[in-house]
Amino acid sequence: MPPSLQKAWTELVLPLLRRPERMQVSALCHRRDASGKTEILLITSRGTGRWILPKGWPIDGLSGAQAAHMEAWEEAGVAEGAIGQKPLGDFGYSKELGGGPPVPCRAYVYPIRVLRMDDDYPEAAERDSIWVTPAKAATMVDEPELRAILADPELMTKATAQEGMILRARTSDTI
Repeated sequence: MPPSLQKAWTELVLPLLRRPERMQVSALCHRRDASGKTEILLITSRGTGRWILPKGWPIDGLSGAQAAHMEAWEEAGVAEGAIGQKPLGDFGYSKELGGGPPVPCRAYVYPIRVLRMDDDYPEAAERDSIWVTPAKAATMVDEPELRAILADPELMTKATAQEGMILRARTSDTI
């Protein structure tokens, strides 16, 4: 390609084709099983059925952690949880939106220690869920940056160190 076309391509055309990353919030829902082992909640995506963390768009009037908890309620039935206010990390992925080109997104992962689950929640009929160890979860998700977060040996220490507000999903009221 001639230098003038290469310059036009890289300086004019490519920037128009690239879309900025959109922000999402994600919930790292965790609990201890009967033997004391840590488990992470994964759900299936509605479109492809792949294993993911609950996630969604920020919600006006709610912090990132509160919005992540609302997503965990709507998508997985997390009715009550102790939330951490700081993300444990973030990961990038492409989101399909209504038949258009994929939108690049960056999801910020907030920890939620699950205190109570509910079987009756908005997307119950649309998703499957499973509780697995963090190491197993890391092998089940597709996003490399999320795999790295889940595989971090200090993950649960970081998650439990910042537990704060306890939220009930249906009202988002602090207890």
